[in-house]
Amino acid sequence: DVQLQASGGGLVQAGGSLRLSCAASGFTLDDYAIGWLRQAPGKEREGVSCISRADGSTYSADSVKGRFTISSDNAKNMVSLQMNGLKPEDTAVYYCAAKVISPWCGEYEYEYDYWGKGTLVTVSS
Repeated sequence: DVQLQASGGGLVQAGGSLRLSCAASGFTLDDYAIGWLRQAPGKEREGVSCISRADGSTYSADSVKGRFTISSDNAKNMVSLQMNGLKPEDTAVYYCAAKVISPWCGEYEYEYDYWGKGTLVTVSS
């Protein structure tokens, strides 16, 4: 069965960095997309970044461009999100999710087929 394991969350000061990792397993095909989505307290879940193994395309929300970088180690089935210049408004539970039926990057949570448990990122001011 498909499993997604997110890790790397924690507490950091504003301006600091964290690196989130998503380990993917159980896929029967190589083509899929891995996205990072986050949900802050009292807010809707929003897409942050995504990378597709199907065509190599990526997506990043405007709010994180220039600060967050997504990368994929396909041999290890690992997707990472390097987060630099963290801001208090980045505080959220971060989820990694997979798009398999349509293995290209998506922005919205309803597009994703599988979800891992979230990892909490807290940025203090």
